[in-house]
Amino acid sequence: MELLTPDEKAKLEQRVTELKENRPKISERIAEARALGDLKENAEYHAAREQQGMEEAEIRRLEEKLSSAQVIDSSKQAADVVFIGSIVRLKDLKRGDDDTYRLVGELSGNAMAEHVEVSVNSPMGQALLKSRVGETIRVDAPRGVKQFEIVELL
Repeated sequence: MELLTPDEKAKLEQRVTELKENRPKISERIAEARALGDLKENAEYHAAREQQGMEEAEIRRLEEKLSSAQVIDSSKQAADVVFIGSIVRLKDLKRGDDDTYRLVGELSGNAMAEHVEVSVNSPMGQALLKSRVGETIRVDAPRGVKQFEIVELL
């Protein structure tokens, strides 16, 4: 089961709407390319069909995710427990530096955000989920075990 914040769910629903609204445009591109003749060597036709297939697969993936998703109401969560939507400051116990992380259900892909997004399904996300300020979490990362102290919830 997927866990999402209300904002993440709205973004996924918006993406599905955009993809569905693009269907007539792709169908039109396919029809125009088909009218050009020989389909075996028609690059425009094949590109349009490939785009159509990718977008339909994305619609199915997103709709499946939305149908099985549970939307988390952060107002019902304890104020001192890390849950989806929480922004936390973690101190890397080996390096001594700290950074800000946000636990999310669905990564936004925004690399310019003021905090690092961590998916709840990742090793770090699993370690963070339901932890508290002052606790030390252990993350079984691909490059070895890392330990972080939860400094504060923002």
